Amino acid sequence: MSFSNMLKAVLFLLSIPTVLSHPSPQHETWTALASITVAPRQEHTAFFLQPSTIGILGGVVPNGTWFATTDLMQFYSIRDDSWRTATLIPKPLNHVNAVTSRGKLYVLGGLADTPEGNWAAIPDAWVYNQRKNSWTAIAPMPVGEARGSAAVGVYKNLIILAGGITLLNVTGDGSEITVDTVSIFDTSAGKWVEVPEAAKTIPEGRDHAGAAVVGDKMYILGGRKEGKEHVQDTVFILDICDMAAGWTISSARMPTARGGLSTGVIENKIYTFGGEGNQNLESGVFNETEVYDPIKDSWERLGSMEVPRHGTSAVAVGDAVYIPGGGIRAGGGPVSTFDVFRPGAKHPCKERTRQ
Repeated sequence: MSFSNMLKAVLFLLSIPTVLSHPSPQHETWTALASITVAPRQEHTAFFLQPSTIGILGGVVPNGTWFATTDLMQFYSIRDDSWRTATLIPKPLNHVNAVTSRGKLYVLGGLADTPEGNWAAIPDAWVYNQRKNSWTAIAPMPVGEARGSAAVGVYKNLIILAGGITLLNVTGDGSEITVDTVSIFDTSAGKWVEVPEAAKTIPEGRDHAGAAVVGDKMYILGGRKEGKEHVQDTVFILDICDMAAGWTISSARMPTARGGLSTGVIENKIYTFGGEGNQNLESGVFNETEVYDPIKDSWERLGSMEVPRHGTSAVAVGDAVYIPGGGIRAGGGPVSTFDVFRPGAKHPCKERTRQ
């Protein structure tokens, strides 16, 4: 190259706007925490126990040939950044419907191994007493309503389960049976209660959906129906104080349709992370982080996940969302990765979407 041509090339490069080499900073942050001990994990459920414990239970772990459903329960100390193994859950389960309510941990069904090697729903339910470090059997799920991978929300003394799957064929074609059932467990009465007719089913079957309760309303975000390739972008809403009005569908669709996502609520906004069913990537996993504002009924795109995953659940504590484990490939790929997301200061130029 001649000197004159080289000079022209240099001048051209200098003329390119600096924004290309200096992208806008992301105000949200991801911080790596102590990795999950014992074994990598996915299809487990995460929860919070006072005063500063993140827990995970059930799920699947590698067994050398495929994945084994586990009865492991582990506790992570936010204060010490360390893990310890707790008492086992009563049965090995994956896609567990588990949540804490008023200081107690409830397991309300899930999927268990079948003799054929598939995963099928069981109705068994238990409550965990943290002080006694023990499980007690409680009323099983109503007849015909057993399922795993339900969207779970807590409102006062009520635990609401919406949608889910009754069977996941993991030895064959990966097909699954998705349901639209809604069930409610009253922790004060210790029993399952009748759901008002208009709220007994969600608008369409969903499993592997995100869920959150903000104010008096429950939100079901995305998910899938009859298989990981059938991802959805809907937001179903139930006014818990007026269940007779039934479920509604938000006009604000998710920017990215996905199932197997995780959700956490910070300052009344619902943050959604990752997921499964991405047809554009070989991994099949989404790296999107998007936040829904129920008041404005609008979505906002944030930066990508540091480690894209599906098949886990998130726990919001204060101004942070903790995401333990998950899968880095569609179907399988459990990891021990554990990180925490903080949204940081609001950025005035973030992209907004509203439909």
